[in-house]
Amino acid sequence: MIVSKECVLADRKLTIETGKLANQADSSVTVRYGDTIVLVTTCVGNPGQDNVDFVRLTVDYEERHYAVGKIPGSFIRREGRPSEQATLTARLTDRSLRPLLSKGLSNEVQIVITVLSTDQENAPDVLALIGASTSLAMSSVPFNGPVAAVRIGYINNNFVVNPTLPQLAESLIDVVVASTKDAVVMVEAEGKEASEDIMLEAIKIGHEANQEVIRIEREMQEACGKPKLVLKAIESNQELVAAIESRFGDRFADAVTQPDKVDREGRIDGVKQEIMDALKDSFPEADIDKVVEDKFKKAARKFILENKCHLDGRDKTEIRHLSSEVGLLPRTHGSALFSRGRTQVLTITTLGSLRQEQLIDGLGLEETKRFMHHYNFPPFSTGEAKRMGTPGRRETGHGALAERALEPVI
Repeated sequence: MIVSKECVLADRKLTIETGKLANQADSSVTVRYGDTIVLVTTCVGNPGQDNVDFVRLTVDYEERHYAVGKIPGSFIRREGRPSEQATLTARLTDRSLRPLLSKGLSNEVQIVITVLSTDQENAPDVLALIGASTSLAMSSVPFNGPVAAVRIGYINNNFVVNPTLPQLAESLIDVVVASTKDAVVMVEAEGKEASEDIMLEAIKIGHEANQEVIRIEREMQEACGKPKLVLKAIESNQELVAAIESRFGDRFADAVTQPDKVDREGRIDGVKQEIMDALKDSFPEADIDKVVEDKFKKAARKFILENKCHLDGRDKTEIRHLSSEVGLLPRTHGSALFSRGRTQVLTITTLGSLRQEQLIDGLGLEETKRFMHHYNFPPFSTGEAKRMGTPGRRETGHGALAERALEPVI
């Protein structure tokens, strides 16, 4: 059965439909705005291990060049690895939805967003988030949504809801606001030195504009929603809690309040190992680990709230020591080292001719790019021995964050 709901958003019709495509998925919807159409599916796997302490959510955003009438520019003329924009859109969707899923959900959940058509005026990224939220709401996954998203621009001293891609080039700001009925859940923004008042007003307007979209998402859920999975209540072993509290109760606060980070981490690891050695013959190691982590979190939270300061004793208005240095590397075009506490960033700048600008083989209007900011996070950054691989989603996202901040002032 095909079910469709629609509303008018910024003088254009937004349509959400289900029942025509991907009917073997747990739920699926298409979202259309102008001539931009995305297909979003949600599939739910079997329950995983009971000791999983994170939400097993995967969001994949698939760009298809046929959506804009192009043949892929690669040698084999087929889509390859996701573009930077595809990765950023997947992260935008994930960040908005993940906090609204219960940690008690051990099932693997996969959301796949496929761009079927794009008119190069209405951006598919906000439609991806709307579709993912609607699909989750209709699926068997417990979800504290729905969530809607709009883009807000500021053009000729006026706020514009969902400006077209050509209009965005003239906009002072580009703000994506994702929210539920009651609150804003995610903001992604860039601007050309916009004032704080403009940014705050944009968020307010975006939240208000989202309400009409949330209404039709709820209507879709009421019409086609599946019964939700019943999650097992997460209960701590009270005998284990009592054993840890009686023998080690005074050790948690002492460990988490060490001024030096290295000493603090060493104390925490020492207490964890001591508790594990003492109780592993009587209780499952996974249960011990969960209770100990919870105790450390509560001890840290209590210290911060009672003393109104950081764990290392810094006042709440005091930042870590900052330092910066330039000209470290003799043969690069530019180099700088910036440090905050134990965190360091080494940045290198390379200048090239316009012939070296990057060609963009994507679905947007941009065909070339001549300012590129690459962010790398090798394992030695955190003192770990791990596999070195290609840049992941996190590195792509953080690089784009810095790029957005720098580009308007270059």
